[in-house]
Amino acid sequence: MSAKPVVLITGGAQRIGLHCAKRLVAEGFEVIITCRQPRAEWRQSPLSGIEVLVADFATLEGIQELIDTLNRRQLRLRALIHNASAWMDDERGAAAMQQMFMVHMQAPYLINLACRDWFVPGQPADIIHLSDYVAQRGSAKHLAYCATKAGLESLSLSFAARYAPAIKVNAIAPSLILFNDGDEEDYRQRALAKSALGIEPGPDVVYQAIRYLLNNPYVTGTCLELNGGRDLRR
Repeated sequence: MSAKPVVLITGGAQRIGLHCAKRLVAEGFEVIITCRQPRAEWRQSPLSGIEVLVADFATLEGIQELIDTLNRRQLRLRALIHNASAWMDDERGAAAMQQMFMVHMQAPYLINLACRDWFVPGQPADIIHLSDYVAQRGSAKHLAYCATKAGLESLSLSFAARYAPAIKVNAIAPSLILFNDGDEEDYRQRALAKSALGIEPGPDVVYQAIRYLLNNPYVTGTCLELNGGRDLRR
């Protein structure tokens, strides 16, 4: 058993998830991430202090395989962070809804049901769901994505009630955090104009939110918004 506190992050292979994993390692945590497949560059430059587990959340079998693996490991977690996400257009119809439901709701639901024994009794324990600010407003262009992310936020409330006081359960709902390399300048400017602060804050604001939830013993069943004052724009 590791002497370091252990954090499990689903979908931690890139961008925000990987950034938070590296920051946690730097702060003295042992980190396990899941991903659909290892990244090619890790063969030449292995992740320092981060263990990678391959998991496919698109099927019940894939989710259960991860749960079985973690049960055999007899984990002693400090925190479980559900960061795995899928982004698909509604043009793909039922397939899009099904896959995003599996990733955003089915996997967290089943993993949360299984994870109670992974935490150290009597010690601080947290489950954190990474949602999306757009789920609270809806979107005419991304119905399935918004609906399944909203379902994830609802799971936060239910599991917070179920697991209190032993495990705190909260959500984080980011808006614009980090552009993609291929995003055009016109799109970037329109996206920045949607918030009052008008900045691309970078992934560390999500890490700061995670640390706030880990450090505060009196917060559960909440959704922490990271939107730069987007709700102030009318």
